[in-house]
Formats: sequence, C-alpha cells, structure tokens
Amino acid sequence: MRAVSIAERIEAATPLVPPLEPIGLGNFLRRDFPPREQLLAPWLPAKGLALAFAPRGVGKTHFALAVAYAVASGTRFLKWSAPQPRKVLLLDGEMPAAALQERWREIVKAGAEDGVDIEDEDAIRILSSDLCEFGIPDLSTEAGQKQLEPHIGEADLIVVDNLSTICRSGKENESESWGLVQAWALSQRRAGRSVLFIHHAGKGGEQRGTSKREDVMDSVIKLSHPDDYSPTDGARFNVTFTKSRGFFGKEAEPFEASMQDGRWSWKDIADTLVAQARELAADGMTQRQIAKELGCSAAKVNRLLAKPTEAQ
Repeated sequence: MRAVSIAERIEAATPLVPPLEPIGLGNFLRRDFPPREQLLAPWLPAKGLALAFAPRGVGKTHFALAVAYAVASGTRFLKWSAPQPRKVLLLDGEMPAAALQERWREIVKAGAEDGVDIEDEDAIRILSSDLCEFGIPDLSTEAGQKQLEPHIGEADLIVVDNLSTICRSGKENESESWGLVQAWALSQRRAGRSVLFIHHAGKGGEQRGTSKREDVMDSVIKLSHPDDYSPTDGARFNVTFTKSRGFFGKEAEPFEASMQDGRWSWKDIADTLVAQARELAADGMTQRQIAKELGCSAAKVNRLLAKPTEAQ
C-alpha cells in the first residue's frame, strides 16, 4: 500500500472553499434583490447587526428583553414597531435564572393586560448561562461557535446579552479579539438572521473596548441616565443612536425611555429640557443661570422657554 504523504493528508483535511466570483457592475445592477425587511423598524433590519451599550445598572437587559418580546410578538416597543412576529433566541450570560424568570413574568403579564399573547411558546427560546453546566459556549472561539450552532434553529434574531460574558477570549481593546465574533455575526447575517449584541460602556461613556465592533453594525445605540436621574426612577434612560445606517432625521433623534410595572413610555428629550427650563425659571433663575444648570447656551434656553405649551 502506498504511503500517504503529509501534503496529501493536509489537502484531505482542508475543507473545500467555493471559488470567488466577482460580479460585473452591469450584472450587479440587474440582479433582483428583495426589499430589506425590518424586525423592529427602523433600526433592526432582517439580516442586520446591531449593538446596544450602556454603563452598569442603566437597564441594558430590560432593553434587550423588551426588544426580544416586541420582535417575537410582532408589536411595538417605545417608538419602534415590529411588522410581524419573528422567532428569537436569547443568549443570557449574566443573570441568575430566577431573576431572569421574574423579569419575563413581568413582561408577559404586562403584555397580556394589553392584549398581547404569543401563542407559540417557542417563539422566544432562552439559553441561560445559569442553567448550563459549563456556561454558554465562548462565542469568540470556533469551538464555542460550533457548539452553539445546532441550538440556533429557526431563530430570526439572536440576542447576545452580553459581550463580556459570552465572548470571553482575547482582550476587549484589541481589534483582533473581535475578528472571530465578527466572522460569526456575518455568517448569521448570510444565513438570514439578525444579531443584537448587548455591551458595557467604558469609563468614558462609549462602548467598552475596540471601536472595530461598530464597523459592521447597521445600528449602534447608547443608553445613558439623564442628568436628573435618581435611583428611585428604576429603568429610565436616554436612547441615542451613535450609528444609524438607512434611517435619519426624526427617526434617529435621541429620546428618553422609562419603564414602570413592565410598561414602557418615551418622550422627546427636547420636551424634558423644556420642562426643566420652565421649572428653573419659575424658581426665579435667570436664563444665564438656567443655561449653566442645563449645560447649554443661553440662546437655547431662550428657545426652550419660548416654545408654546400644549394648552396653547
């Protein structure tokens, strides 16, 4: 029997890669691409990638669960709407299972009271690190990705909450450490799925670690406490788009969101500033003093105070 050479062994073990086929501009322009659908309009498209980040304690997981519920039920969350129900896989790498269960009970109860009922019990599937003997597989390794792959199933959206607990290899501030995770995210997009990553903010208030994470994202959302936030407010934060691919103007403007008893509400930040300016003016402060208090120009304070009230 002929001995098999090392080169032949390597060739046999190497997976076949389809050849690259560049497309001419004319053929590219004639190709029929279906319109891009939305999972949660306007910022979470089908076959889309998004990142939401915030400091600890702001409400990242509340935000992630509400997005998952709106997408799975085909309803609304804050200013955004889900055109139809989609299947969701939640990867939770941080919360105790009992605490996560309590949050879901609150969400489902509030939804039921508002007439929302998800008939398919598997519309949202949960992989909780607390219920896995060795935790959720490390998504920043090929082995971890292969271990997770059979469990993705028919998910249209994968919510990764959060990067620091589920993508554990490498250093956050090195772009190379993000490479394998990005490759996995892009493979999910090619397979027709969307991915929402939840991440921590760094000391400077921006997303922690390498900025390369934002390169492939369709949307990047920053959650932050308002200046007048009090711990008694619970989940209350400003929503700011630091990246908005495919939408702009009014849809991309920042706003304030808050949650009470499982129900969410929102209001324009400009409305909040108007209320604060009027309250300070009623206390006898000058426009210059109000400007210093709110961290804006005196001219802006003048415009805020000049805005007509709803009664007008």
